[in-house]
Amino acid sequence: MDSGLVGSEYAGHLTDADIRLLAGAAGRGSLPDGAGEDAGPGWLRRDPSLLPALLSDPGVARAVLGSDGDQVDTAPASPFLVFAVAVHQAATELEVAGYLPERTGPRQRVPLFDVPTLRDFLGSPARRLFLAELLASFTRVSSGRYRVQVRGQTRTRRYSELDPVRLAGLLDAVPESERPGVYRRLGDVSLFLTGVFPDYAAGRALGLVNAARLVRAAQVPANEAERLATAPSLELLEQLGARWYRAAWDLAPVRTARLTVVADVASRFRQARRVLNHITDRYLFAPGSPGFLQPDQ
Repeated sequence: MDSGLVGSEYAGHLTDADIRLLAGAAGRGSLPDGAGEDAGPGWLRRDPSLLPALLSDPGVARAVLGSDGDQVDTAPASPFLVFAVAVHQAATELEVAGYLPERTGPRQRVPLFDVPTLRDFLGSPARRLFLAELLASFTRVSSGRYRVQVRGQTRTRRYSELDPVRLAGLLDAVPESERPGVYRRLGDVSLFLTGVFPDYAAGRALGLVNAARLVRAAQVPANEAERLATAPSLELLEQLGARWYRAAWDLAPVRTARLTVVADVASRFRQARRVLNHITDRYLFAPGSPGFLQPDQ
């Protein structure tokens, strides 16, 4: 996904109020001559390639995230803008960071010195956009009911985008043409839970039956299935999430630029998860942040 397309995708998510905020908060070095808050959103709509640079501007970070991430006296912004600025700010921080805390269990941290791999992940504008879109997509979670045939009888089942076991059940109910979308969302929820709620994901006991269902849904080869089904929940979701993203890519009838990014993240799933861990700790659950409710136990 080239920079022009990335900018256009940002523009499609941002409100006019967001764009006026960006123009007003950005330093003069980030703006073209003659542009500013009083120019309105029109000039950025016409040239959205400028948006990624504005999202990294220190003045924008202060306006949207507050001083040192505390969100005091911040300007009103859409959730997507907050997430996008947090992702870009994390990329700026990792340029100089020597290490980050790595989660080894619920509420347990050890120093992680493999920061260059995370820096490389955020070096891609397309992957930054991917993370912002992922976070924004879970501000509203879909759930509902669907019908399946079980031994000749019609049964009603429930699904939720925050429950990978129930969501995986949709694979047996939707037409083959819709399965890539379900696989994509299964990858999303795996990355979201391990990235934003890692303590919940690590401490959640899926049970052998549910773990085995997820392993089957990911079409894990038989020689790996038993080992993976008994792996810790965080490791299980991390590995299955990567597999589900690859399945979305492999089965898609048309491979778009967006789906190319999904396949790229599949090969970098752990780095994506670690980046989200940092963004979550630093910004999403700070006082006044547009954070997320804890998933149901």
